[in-house]
Amino acid sequence: MSSQPPIRSGGRNQPPAQPTAERMRPRTLDEVVGQAHLLGSGAPLRTLLEAGSVPSMVFWGPPGVGKTTLARLIAGYTQAQFLTLSAVLAGVKDIREAVAQAKAAAEGLAPQRTVLFIDEIHRFNKAQQDALLPFVEDGTLTLIGATTENPSFELNSALLSRLRVFVLRALEQSDIVDLLRRACADAQRGVGVELPAGWVERIAEAADGDARRSLVLLETAAELIRAQPQADDLRTLERLIGKGLRRFDKQGEHFYDQISALHKSVRGSDPDAALYWYARMLDGGCDPHYLARRVLRMAIEDIGLADPRAQELCLAAWDSYQRLGSPEGELAIAQAVVYLACAPKSNAVYAGYNAARALVERTGALEVPMHLRNAPTKLMKDLGYGDGYRYDHDEPDAQAAGQRFLPETLGELRLYEPTARGIEGRIAERLAALRQRRGGAA
Repeated sequence: MSSQPPIRSGGRNQPPAQPTAERMRPRTLDEVVGQAHLLGSGAPLRTLLEAGSVPSMVFWGPPGVGKTTLARLIAGYTQAQFLTLSAVLAGVKDIREAVAQAKAAAEGLAPQRTVLFIDEIHRFNKAQQDALLPFVEDGTLTLIGATTENPSFELNSALLSRLRVFVLRALEQSDIVDLLRRACADAQRGVGVELPAGWVERIAEAADGDARRSLVLLETAAELIRAQPQADDLRTLERLIGKGLRRFDKQGEHFYDQISALHKSVRGSDPDAALYWYARMLDGGCDPHYLARRVLRMAIEDIGLADPRAQELCLAAWDSYQRLGSPEGELAIAQAVVYLACAPKSNAVYAGYNAARALVERTGALEVPMHLRNAPTKLMKDLGYGDGYRYDHDEPDAQAAGQRFLPETLGELRLYEPTARGIEGRIAERLAALRQRRGGAA
């Protein structure tokens, strides 16, 4: 835990080893790039700050978008004592120490508010989160949390109900270009180096919405230019940057957002979007076996009997990946993704199955009708097991017209309602005729 030192502009007051990302940290709201939905004229967070009202809050967003910076600026705008904790290292003891400092500041000769900033607050367990509750509730301190994870899942409801949630967005490439150009032009806080044509734009692209990453790459590029002024080739920069992975968390918000986007693109019959999200997930390091399994599920859930071949093709694609491995096998899964997106869609079996499960749960263990029961012994036959059953293959068109198969109390049910799309359209015609002969409405 530490008190926030004053932010200096550079020069002799600047520690020589301080990274460019720290030196370029915004000192005013006007220096912040992006987040116009929160900080633009009339936007909610700016309005609160200008009114001098700072509630406890949590900033939710990807890395490098300004969560820590905004917390520092808020403390500066309100002339509050600024304390920081990292939820990775801190515990209840550290929270108590912060509360003691907050009370001391509030009771001093020049009373001062306290802003407690907790980075990665989602890493606090329930007991640690509960320890904050009374002091947030009574205003002893203003809590600002930062998290890359969805607060709905990671913060307990008692704490979340006392916080305003502000969503920070990944920075646009144009925002990062502006930031990098400012850093190039600023010899004190930035790097003070003019980069070759196209380098700033390529660094902004490689940063993938992360301002901190962009400044780290800029710092490296500036060192290269100082050492080799003739190195003005974009290929040189590409070797310097290497292959960076896009924002992706194999267990977090981005992961589930992207698999949802892939599934919904397939369901919405958009092969281009489906291929894009498939490529994005592979690029982020997703296991192709996981993707193959999810694609197989899409075939069963969203294509169904409109095209039964879809399931077979997905199984074959998965098998091909197991035999070929990466990267060749990934093409087989891509082929399945495109096929599913272009195939006729039906969730009729999926919906019917869910309806059947709900019906079973609601109605309990209904008796099997006597004519459907198995009768392997004489006693069971004497008790009437199997009486009246008609063997369908001995009947016209292999259907015993009028024979019922559901428990009597359920009457006539329609759990599976086929669509008219693809092969299922022919199934619908056949089923309508069968139901009519059985004595029910088509």
